[in-house]
Amino acid sequence: MHRPHTYAPHGRRRPPGTRSLGFAALGFLTLVPLLIVVSAADPEHGRGFAQWLGDGLGVSRTARDQIGQLFARPGQVLQTTTAFGLAALAVFGLTFGAAVQTGYAKVWELPPARWYARWRHVLWLAVLVGSLYLTATTTLWRHSPAGTLAATLSAVLFFWWSQRMLLGGRIAWSALLPGALVTALGLLGLRIFSRLVFSPLIASASAPVPDHPPALVVVQPAV
Repeated sequence: MHRPHTYAPHGRRRPPGTRSLGFAALGFLTLVPLLIVVSAADPEHGRGFAQWLGDGLGVSRTARDQIGQLFARPGQVLQTTTAFGLAALAVFGLTFGAAVQTGYAKVWELPPARWYARWRHVLWLAVLVGSLYLTATTTLWRHSPAGTLAATLSAVLFFWWSQRMLLGGRIAWSALLPGALVTALGLLGLRIFSRLVFSPLIASASAPVPDHPPALVVVQPAV
């Protein structure tokens, strides 16, 4: 049997599951408000967060209509957005960029970036906001195989560039391409899974319950 102090140094490390949950929570707090604000930035041509989410998940039109009832219109979102909210969103966005950079560095076993490389987080967040804005406002190739292919290729380019940018050019482009392809294919797989699983669940959960007539209970006296 091993002595207890043998595992003492490893006990101070955070398990991968805890780190994954922390990263997922930070991503949720950053991406969902960011998507809501960015998709409402163009009320005339924008689709709003509900339509963007429905298209991104690839759910059916019925499920997309039900999702649209859960979120406010783009005009209402802009009216309730404050400067403090935008500042908090920027802080969360930069923190999320730093977390992504740390994850990439750990994957490639690289030392953390220097403090003066914080500008990379700002540039990465700006490119992310720009790409989300184009996705939320464009009407080109929507709901078509060509649109799906274009979205997948743009995702590959973004994740490919993100690794190169956040790692400070310390890893070659050719070595970063497989990771970008796998990430984009994972998002495509999520879209297919949502189409097959989430659409029926949303449609069935929102289906009205039929009215049943009151049941007639017949009581027979005992003989």
